[in-house]
Amino acid sequence: MDGAGAEVVRLLWGPHPKPTRGPRPTLDLHRIARAGIEIADAAGLADVSMQRVAAQLGVTKMALYRYVPGKAELVALMVDAAIGPCPAPTRPGGWREQLEEWARRLITVFHQHPWVLAATVGPRVPGPGELSWLERAVSALDGTGLNGAERMDAAVLLIGHMRGITQQAQAAGPAGNPEAHLGAVLGDLLREHGEPFPALTAALASALHTEGQDQAWEFGLQRILDGLAALIDRRAR
Repeated sequence: MDGAGAEVVRLLWGPHPKPTRGPRPTLDLHRIARAGIEIADAAGLADVSMQRVAAQLGVTKMALYRYVPGKAELVALMVDAAIGPCPAPTRPGGWREQLEEWARRLITVFHQHPWVLAATVGPRVPGPGELSWLERAVSALDGTGLNGAERMDAAVLLIGHMRGITQQAQAAGPAGNPEAHLGAVLGDLLREHGEPFPALTAALASALHTEGQDQAWEFGLQRILDGLAALIDRRAR
């Protein structure tokens, strides 16, 4: 691991020894992360800078550098604080009920802090809060007959579904309903050019008569869980 990676590990996982020399510390990593989160939630990740976070905290940029060496490390702290520790389950149930509750909570986090998606692309060091979500999903599948790799793949598959749905909602703009936007666009196109696409035209007409137009998230979640259930049942036999 290079020096930057080692510094991220230290900031996320500790230890965090108190300075024995110099001015008495007036900040802590949690306050710094929360200041960055406030900026990112309001204006997006691109607007986060050491200068803006320092101003938000009422200190100089040089003072902020005493705690965090740069923006990459700052964003790593922000991501872990925004995601936070995975809450304990609120209801008893088997693996499916646990994963369903877990998925609904995690997609809520993504909607509350949409910049987290851009900040968690590519190789990086996860923090303890983020890993607690993966731990909860993998542990929910204990005793199902799936091996370790399959349990991790199941968690990654669910996270990928949530990321994709959240990104589509972001792209849809203030309405936040990509299905409604797609339906409107396709409706206009197929009214004039629908003859070569009879199956799509019929499917769209049917979809317009169903309740709600934001079902891809729920449909995908249930189909992933159905697939896991089928695999678990096959292993049991």
